Amino acid sequence: MAVKIVTDSSADIPPQLLKELDITVVPLYVRFGNDVYRDKVDISDEEFYKKLVSGETFPATSQPTPLDFKQVYEELAKDADGIVSVHLSSKLSGTIPSALQARESMPASCPIEIVDSLAINGGLAIVCLEAARAAKKGAAFEEVARIAKEAVHNIHFMVIFDTLKYLAKGGRIGKAKGLMGAMLNIKPLIGLKDGEVIPLGKARSYSRGMEQQYEFVEKAIKEGEVKELCILYNTSKDKADALAERIAPLYPRNKILFAEIGPILGTHGGPNMLGVCLLGKLTK
Repeated sequence: MAVKIVTDSSADIPPQLLKELDITVVPLYVRFGNDVYRDKVDISDEEFYKKLVSGETFPATSQPTPLDFKQVYEELAKDADGIVSVHLSSKLSGTIPSALQARESMPASCPIEIVDSLAINGGLAIVCLEAARAAKKGAAFEEVARIAKEAVHNIHFMVIFDTLKYLAKGGRIGKAKGLMGAMLNIKPLIGLKDGEVIPLGKARSYSRGMEQQYEFVEKAIKEGEVKELCILYNTSKDKADALAERIAPLYPRNKILFAEIGPILGTHGGPNMLGVCLLGKLTK
C-alpha cells in the first residue's frame, strides 16, 4: 500500500515523469464550439495550437466533473493508504470544487487530501512532483500532504505573454487589467499571487523580457534558496532552450524541468509564451 498522487492536465507534467512517479492525471476539457475534447486525451498540444491560431472559434475550458474524480479516486483507493490530489488554482478554475464534491461521496476508509496549488502549469507541476517524490520514498499520507502544502507557498512564477488578447477573451486577466492599455509592441510579464494573475512588468521586446526572466532567476539563486526550476513554453521551444543556456551557469541545465504549455493555459495565454517557475524561499 502507498500514497497515491492525483493532479489535473493543466500541470503539463512530461509523460515520462508521470510514469516514473506514478502520478494519475484527470483531464480538463477544451471546447471549440460544439466540439469538446479531453485535454491530452482527445486533442494533442500541437492540434490545439493549430486550431487556436487558424480556427475561427475561440476555445473555452472547463473543469473535470465530480464523476471524473470519483472514478479515479475509487480505482486508486483499492490499494492506497491515502490519496493526495493536487490541482490548479481555485481562483482560475472550478477543478478544486469538483474534486471536493467527489471526495464527499467516497468512503472514509481511504483519506483524500485536496491541495489547492494556487498555480498552474510549472507551479502546479512542481508542487505535484514534490508530493510524488515523497510518496515514492515511502512517506506517510500526512507527510506527503504537508510537503505539498508547504511547496504551495514557495512557488514563484514569471511568464512572457506575446499578447494579452487571449487572457482578456477568456476572462482570466484578474489584476493584470492595467496592462491592457499598453502599446502592441510591449510584451507583458505576468505572475501569480495567491492564485490570481498579476502584472510583474512590461518589456519593450521579447528578448528584453527574456533578460528580465534571467534577472529574476539570477536574483533568486543569489539571494534565496532555489530547490527546483522549471522553464515553460508552448510554440517557442527555441526560446526555452536559449533561456536554459543563459541560466545554465547559475543552475545546471540537466536539473531544469521543461514543461510544455498545453491547452488549459494556452487557451488564456495564446501562442509564443515563455516562463520560468521556481520553488524556493526567496528574499523580498
